[in-house]
Amino acid sequence: MANEQTPARNGAELFIRALENEGVEYIFAVPGEENLAFLEALRTSSIQLVLNRHEQAAGFMAATYGRLTGRVGVCLSTLGPGATNFVTAAAYAQLGGMPMMMISGQKPIKSSKQGLFQILDVVDLMRPLTKYTRQISNANTIPAKVREAFRLASEERPGAVHLELPEDIADEAPESDTHIFKPSDARRPSASPKSLEMACEMLREARHPLIMIGAGANRKRVSQALLHLVNVTGIPFFTTQMGKGVVDERHPRYLGNAALSAGDFVHCAIDRADLVINVGHDVVEKPPFFMTPGGKKVIHVNFSAADVDPVYFPQHEVVGDIANSVEYMAENCGQCANHDFTRLMEVKEAVDAHLQERAEDDRFPVIPQRIVHDVRQVMPDDGIITLDNGMYKLWFARNYRAYDNNTVLLDNALASMGAGLPSGMMASMLYPDLKVMAICGDGGFMMNSQELETAVRLNLNLVVLIINDSAYGMIKWKQGQEGYSDFGLDYRNPDFVTYAQSYGAKGHRVTRTEDLRPTLEGALAEGGVHVVDVPVDYSENRRVFDEELAELTCKL
Repeated sequence: MANEQTPARNGAELFIRALENEGVEYIFAVPGEENLAFLEALRTSSIQLVLNRHEQAAGFMAATYGRLTGRVGVCLSTLGPGATNFVTAAAYAQLGGMPMMMISGQKPIKSSKQGLFQILDVVDLMRPLTKYTRQISNANTIPAKVREAFRLASEERPGAVHLELPEDIADEAPESDTHIFKPSDARRPSASPKSLEMACEMLREARHPLIMIGAGANRKRVSQALLHLVNVTGIPFFTTQMGKGVVDERHPRYLGNAALSAGDFVHCAIDRADLVINVGHDVVEKPPFFMTPGGKKVIHVNFSAADVDPVYFPQHEVVGDIANSVEYMAENCGQCANHDFTRLMEVKEAVDAHLQERAEDDRFPVIPQRIVHDVRQVMPDDGIITLDNGMYKLWFARNYRAYDNNTVLLDNALASMGAGLPSGMMASMLYPDLKVMAICGDGGFMMNSQELETAVRLNLNLVVLIINDSAYGMIKWKQGQEGYSDFGLDYRNPDFVTYAQSYGAKGHRVTRTEDLRPTLEGALAEGGVHVVDVPVDYSENRRVFDEELAELTCKL
């Protein structure tokens, strides 16, 4: 990079310097001709270009970078169709609370000889999907706009931002005295003492309190504070799908995961609780339970106030830094002699027994319980699994025990298919010494399967487990639940082994249930990119979720 004292030659170089100033490590990109000046400036910078095969995957990787690091992930596209391909990733980051910046190119705005060819109002398109979106119309404003975008992307609640860099502004020379703004130090405010003490009073008055852990708690400091709270008070806890692993799920007070909104075993505990301390949850995630007027009380503990919804209207809110709030409760609420967790722990016994059922069943094609069991057996404590969206996500949320925060990456906000493989690639890039497995349905895998080439080119260590039912399995399950005929959801897949090999990856097909675990172990041990195709028997969906839960849950 040019000496910092040397004025930037053009807007593109100034933009790259502003990104370096923010500590950007990677830009995930599918560039176009409108980005060429930006690309040239990037060539001599400290930032690594990661060339993707589709803009959606570039956006998913940038969002996952934000999710795992807490810093802003950055992705780049051209104008028109390149920018529109960012839309799903923008919504993914925005709903999921992941700090992410999208940069898109545009035709020259001062004089263009191509009419409206490829031109859309991308800024207006991004407005409902982002926290901040602007077109840069003057090179001198680049540092201020970049700083403001990064500030807003990182601020609670984190999310997506977008800047459009037109071709002529990228070529424009900024004024010599244009300077870059250093990031300012900012600390999240703590909740008021009065609100914290009121929460403690509600906790002391409760007979059967319960802690729920949501996505906003998935930070190291919050994990430590919550573990302290659980250990001091003895209060049992459960998680939402995106709160998995915040506290080690081998903990004796862990009740289970609310993968469904109602009717699962863990909801027996929720129904018996008279107070739920909701840590880090907001209504963008599918409801883990439904509030009813006159029912249990709920304390909302989060960085921001609760969005009131017909099924979520907490009676008290503790708004501020979550870790500080939880630590205060641990230090000041204490154990209460009037707390009675007997019936809640009965639910835990039932949940634990239920999740062991058929976990080692040998039938073939492989049932979901066995797939989850074998994946858990082969993954180390700090191993990371990234899930796409499909029926298997419910099984992994319920049956897979997470031992640390951000070791189970799934999306229960936008719940987009196609995110599992790019998320796994990002995790592998950030943590090359950890074991990483992307778990995808055949439908979701094919939505971004071209990124296998990117993964091989980057020399990643990644196992991609394809759960294959040759159908959109979750929708088939819902179709059956609604009493409709089986129609319109089956398809044919490529030979996934040959497909993987065509990209330079290793391909494996499981033909016997007893081969699943050794195949996964071998792939994880060998390193490189491996694709494992396992046929699944989804008849267990109806038996467990429709029949067994309806018959047994109410009897606990």
